[in-house]
Amino acid sequence: MSLRKFFLKNKISYKVYLIYNLFIRHKAFIKRSTYSQWGEDLEIIKFFKNKKKGNYLDIGCFHPLMYSNTCLLNQNKWTGINIDLNQTTIDLFNILRPKDLNVCRIIGSEEKKVKVYFDSLFSPVNTADKNFYNTHKKKFFKNMFTREVISQKLSEIMFKNKMYKKIDFVNIDAEGMDYKILKQLNLKKLKVRLVAIETHHVNGQVSKDFSKILNFLKKKNFSLLKRYGPTSLFYKN
Repeated sequence: MSLRKFFLKNKISYKVYLIYNLFIRHKAFIKRSTYSQWGEDLEIIKFFKNKKKGNYLDIGCFHPLMYSNTCLLNQNKWTGINIDLNQTTIDLFNILRPKDLNVCRIIGSEEKKVKVYFDSLFSPVNTADKNFYNTHKKKFFKNMFTREVISQKLSEIMFKNKMYKKIDFVNIDAEGMDYKILKQLNLKKLKVRLVAIETHHVNGQVSKDFSKILNFLKKKNFSLLKRYGPTSLFYKN
């Protein structure tokens, strides 16, 4: 039995493993200059250099340290809402970012149970998009398992948490569902100034919804600031 499987056997050992993941494996006590996979957070921090204690919305947040586009903001006293379809991800955020609102949900058009395809409890490619799963299952999902997670409209999550009437920065990384989620955002009402969203694949090819994302943000008066790997940053004109 692997060390991970041993620790996931019960609630107590599971909590121990979460602590291990954060403070031993990812060394949460050591501050770094960047946490993003492609260096996006350096551009984000630069963009908000004169902004103190802002708010972020991170959808598909995955991990509070690893590949995080909001960790540096959090260390600069920002707070926000972190949403992911993986309860383990939310458990990690609850430990490391207790002042944030951390929600295990899928962003959808209605409240219902949705099948999620898991590569593992600590994988960045877990998805509720069946097409995404079918496309990538030969490379990932070697030990695939499924779970049901509740979907909910983004507006309902925001409405229930009125403390977040304004969101300065939005990060969307939802493995094939990015555009569907983006369409639910009221960018004007929330006064969003910067959006990070996946528009490309790692190999540089544009995603299937690239044009839709570009056109949607253009109509909302957002322009491309810079692209880092798969992620594009759009700022409000």
